[in-house]
Amino acid sequence: MRTTYSTAQVARMLGVHKVTLQRWLLGGKISEPNRVRIGNIECRIWTDSDLEHVHKYKQKNYRKGRGRKPKR
Repeated sequence: MRTTYSTAQVARMLGVHKVTLQRWLLGGKISEPNRVRIGNIECRIWTDSDLEHVHKYKQKNYRKGRGRKPKR
């Protein structure tokens, strides 16, 4: 059985705010995970591989409290 996570859980696991994660999604910085419709609500369902990709993006491009890493 595959483990899945909500957007809030992924944000908590990565140590970023949920809005930051959503901003990365809307900006095309990270790929969109699968979406599932539950009633009238559409939710993103994150897998372990999605989590790994976002973690790599965060390590490469994000520094909390000091802004973005400078481009080389």
